[in-house]
Amino acid sequence: MVQPHTKAADPLAAALGNASLLGAGYLLLGRRRLAVLTGLVTIALVAVLALAVRTLWFEIVVLVWWAALAAHGWHLARRTERPARAGRQRLTGLAVALPVLLAVGLLRFDAARIEGDAIEAHGRGDCPGVLAALDGLWAGHAVADAPLTARTGDTVRACRLLLAAEAQLGKALGGDPANLERAFATLADVRAIPGQDQRIREVLDRFTGRLPVPDPCGTAAITDWLRQGARGPVLDHAAGVVPRVAPAALAGCADRLMAADDWPRARDRYQQILDQYPGHELTARAGDGVTRATQAIELANVRDLLEVSYPGAEPEYCDHPAPYSGAAPYGDGPNRALIFGDDEHLGRFPAEWRAGGPADAVAVICAGTTDYGAEVRSCPYESGLSLYGYQDVSFRKIAIPVRVYEVKTGRLVTDTRVEIGGASCPPVLHYTTYVDLAVDIPPSQVYVTPSDADVRAAFQPLIDP
Repeated sequence: MVQPHTKAADPLAAALGNASLLGAGYLLLGRRRLAVLTGLVTIALVAVLALAVRTLWFEIVVLVWWAALAAHGWHLARRTERPARAGRQRLTGLAVALPVLLAVGLLRFDAARIEGDAIEAHGRGDCPGVLAALDGLWAGHAVADAPLTARTGDTVRACRLLLAAEAQLGKALGGDPANLERAFATLADVRAIPGQDQRIREVLDRFTGRLPVPDPCGTAAITDWLRQGARGPVLDHAAGVVPRVAPAALAGCADRLMAADDWPRARDRYQQILDQYPGHELTARAGDGVTRATQAIELANVRDLLEVSYPGAEPEYCDHPAPYSGAAPYGDGPNRALIFGDDEHLGRFPAEWRAGGPADAVAVICAGTTDYGAEVRSCPYESGLSLYGYQDVSFRKIAIPVRVYEVKTGRLVTDTRVEIGGASCPPVLHYTTYVDLAVDIPPSQVYVTPSDADVRAAFQPLIDP
């Protein structure tokens, strides 16, 4: 039995009217409340499909709802009397349903076309082309084919991330390796989107294809980062470039650091070649570089230790010697030396005994405070206090404590006491007194007067053994 407020309607017209999802079939039947209620349900389902649950199964739910509305309209109309104008109602139902169904069909076809263009661009690795193609999708496409727009949404997100990663990698190539961390984190996000592994490899191939960069130290910083730690089979694809690029970059960077007198970092870069790429054609160059850098560091340290604040002072080196392995070994002389301490006598060394600086020195001689050595001769001189009118004066050698260090190793070669001989008993003895006396009182002992030959003879065993 049909409810009293239900109007007579043609079943086909009611079904067509409800097939529009606009409740037109219920309006033909005079069921306005039902039309409004089902319309609200339809709006809710379409909104959820387009905005939240863009999946095939929920699209099937909406399709079942559409079919149920059409069937329900047919069912209700069959329970009414046959209307006098059934043909007119059918035309009305068709006029309402056809545009909706046609619009949905055209939108689905257009969405499929856009997706096809995007897939073709994506296959070429052309993310700008993908984004340009998918920019043509709008809300109508989401209503007509929600699963498709969900798929393309992943593609859009992947392409935007890939473009961002490529820009970050470009900055890393431009001299800012810190961007590598950000780029690979972005690519890790891309990898969470299904089907993007090949696109990631293409981005990495374009990046590694631009290596090495003009700055070898920049290239070395990039290859250092790439070879650290595993990040998964796809992202580690970039590490394949390291063995090809890194050795030459490390050598070039080390050479540049050597030229800038940054010897510790240069040595580290040379050593890195030896440690990480044994047997490479650059290992001989790297080994020589390690030696040169080490010697430069040692020489700089020795220079610092030999600094003195005033002439005749003893440098720190005399108490804390350090090696300079680039120096010649101490042995058959003459062993050119740097001399510190007693400049009065050691300053008379012949030129061939003297080194120009730490770089060409074989030995460092540290001389202590001068003292009296062995007596050479005793001679009488007038003395105002002597009963006999004279006093014996002892002429003694000049004794100097000396330490000799080998520059090459910093080892103490000898710690001895050198005594310098010289002339004694001059006809007139010149001396200095520090008390004003009325009579002359000569000192009891004085140094001999050495010649250059005397000084040379005393130190010959140390300089030219």
